[in-house]
Amino acid sequence: MRGFYSLDRPCEMTKNIIIQRATINDAHEVAVMVGELLNEIMGTIGIQAFNFSLDETTSRLKDFIDREKYFVFVAQSEKAGPVGFIALYESHALYAEGAFGTIPELFVRPGFRSQNVGLRLVEQAKTFGNSRAWKRLEVTTPPLPQFDKTLAFYEREGFAIAGGRKLKVAL
Repeated sequence: MRGFYSLDRPCEMTKNIIIQRATINDAHEVAVMVGELLNEIMGTIGIQAFNFSLDETTSRLKDFIDREKYFVFVAQSEKAGPVGFIALYESHALYAEGAFGTIPELFVRPGFRSQNVGLRLVEQAKTFGNSRAWKRLEVTTPPLPQFDKTLAFYEREGFAIAGGRKLKVAL
């Protein structure tokens, strides 16, 4: 079910942007923005860190949304269409004292940055997390100087550095 959400603090620049929960019908547009996000990250770090296929990402996202494994909210402009999104998934851990949310992706198209779109997406994620009784939201940013603005954004929104480093191993 698609829900429309309005937040109390839209600035003049974002008053014509609504935040809506994505459905499988939005998967293609969100997948396009995922590709933009990954290309921007790889361009910034100068490394081919991700393999991206629009068709595979669209299919995977439809499956995740359909099974409620992934929750996506899209910022929609009246004139420009989708201008950003935030994705969330639920996890459980003893250290977190129960259920919590993780933000694997947050993206705002360059022409809409510094206009409170990211702020509104994070606020929607917090509201959604509260509705699911999550104890916290977590996010990982690369510990690189190129991402200092990203880190500063999250800190302004109340996120605190938790320490540690994100590691992965292919299975």
